[in-house]
Amino acid sequence: MAKKTSPLLPTNELRLQQFGERIRLARLRRRLTAKQVAARAGMTTITLRNLERGGAGVTIGAYLAVMQVLGVERDLDLLLKDDSLGRDLQDAALPRQSRMPSRHAPSQQNRPSGTLSKPQRAVREDVVAVQEINDWNPGSDFVSSENLAALIRPVLPGHSKQQK
Repeated sequence: MAKKTSPLLPTNELRLQQFGERIRLARLRRRLTAKQVAARAGMTTITLRNLERGGAGVTIGAYLAVMQVLGVERDLDLLLKDDSLGRDLQDAALPRQSRMPSRHAPSQQNRPSGTLSKPQRAVREDVVAVQEINDWNPGSDFVSSENLAALIRPVLPGHSKQQK
């Protein structure tokens, strides 16, 4: 006997039902019977009926088999194609790099100590600039993006200054 799946939230149950309904409509548009699709997908008509009703116990492999029969299996590639939440979480967990990795630096063998090549000086200047931005404090002369945006906001007719 199949293992019971954990319950879904009502909104996710609705999503699954809507997905099953879209599969059913795709089958009907192609003028295929449930018996034909079930046979081609290698399942019983009962499983196909559960799938078209959005049954949570139907495996994703069964969904993919039916999608293959209908010729829409590539739509599965669209799922999680752009995982913006996952990317944001991954980027938030990345350590901040305090110095450039040494494996990318050119050889220092023939260079007198204390001197840097042009590319190394440029990188050093960029790192210092980034550190200065990261070390910004509200009392400094640093101009924030909000202040810059306020400078370019359009002035409404009849107003001498734009109100925030």
